[in-house]
Amino acid sequence: MNNKLNKSDLLVLAVYFVVSYLIQGKAYYERGALLREYLLDFPADLIAICSVIFLFVFWLIPKFVKEKKYFLFAFLGLIILIVITGIEYTIGFWSGQNDWNNYPKGLDFVINMIDRGTFQTAFPFALLLTKKFYEGQNEFLKIEKQQKENELKLLRSQLDPHFLFNNLNTLDALIDSNPTSAKEYINRLSLIYRYLIKTKDAEVMELSKEVAFAENYVFLIETRFANDYRFNIVNNTSLNDKFIPTGALQTLLENVVKHNKMIDGNTIETTILIAEDWITVTNTNTSTGINPESLGTGLINLKQRYQLLSDKQIQISDTAKSYKIIIPIIKLSDEK
Repeated sequence: MNNKLNKSDLLVLAVYFVVSYLIQGKAYYERGALLREYLLDFPADLIAICSVIFLFVFWLIPKFVKEKKYFLFAFLGLIILIVITGIEYTIGFWSGQNDWNNYPKGLDFVINMIDRGTFQTAFPFALLLTKKFYEGQNEFLKIEKQQKENELKLLRSQLDPHFLFNNLNTLDALIDSNPTSAKEYINRLSLIYRYLIKTKDAEVMELSKEVAFAENYVFLIETRFANDYRFNIVNNTSLNDKFIPTGALQTLLENVVKHNKMIDGNTIETTILIAEDWITVTNTNTSTGINPESLGTGLINLKQRYQLLSDKQIQISDTAKSYKIIIPIIKLSDEK
């Protein structure tokens, strides 16, 4: 559920309160309520209900329910309900010039505030939650549709005829100049295509397999471009029980080659650092700069896939000397 407040949320609540207070105002008028009851009761009621709803929707539920701290959620929820409703009730009790001898005390006060608070906030609370739920479902369906389109584009790019054509040209040159390297090149190329075909329908893949794929892909790049590019994979963690979107490393490697060319004989150095929760790809920056808000097709694809798979986002740092992309590692046990 999207726990950010938007204009339509405020509009829905505003319509509800206008209708509700028109009805209540009629009841106040018929019983001859004092002017100060109008001036105090409605604003206090509005503030109390909105405070309870916003605290539940935008703090308690995301923080404690998501982390399965149900007891703390219930305890804090009751405290919030009793305190805020108690303040609102006290203002209304005073504005109506009621007899303070009839003011509830002790356990009666607690039960009364819980009952009153739940009654007052139930409908607007349900209204806002329902709206946020359907907005979340629509957003999910939209992203899922885009995900399918991106997966098709990714598959097409992976099996791109130009990719095969370029590698066949490299292989043709190797056969004459270095038959041993040519055999190794054929082996690596076959491993890459076997992997691409096997994983074409997988949303995520084991990090260990993606790293093995990246090693083969790096071999092709370094062989094809000679000294133009140099890649270094540094692993500082166990690869067990770790996943990333299928083809993520391929996208990042292609991004380096696509946007950086060797200048004045200086090799493009790229380091792929694998940590516990993140993979950082840092390369020498010889491009004109890529605005993080205007990513290439491959990175847009990868960014959208992470929206479906994780609550963590891709981070990008673009400076004059280096370009860095950090992608989160997905642990399926945590995501559940």
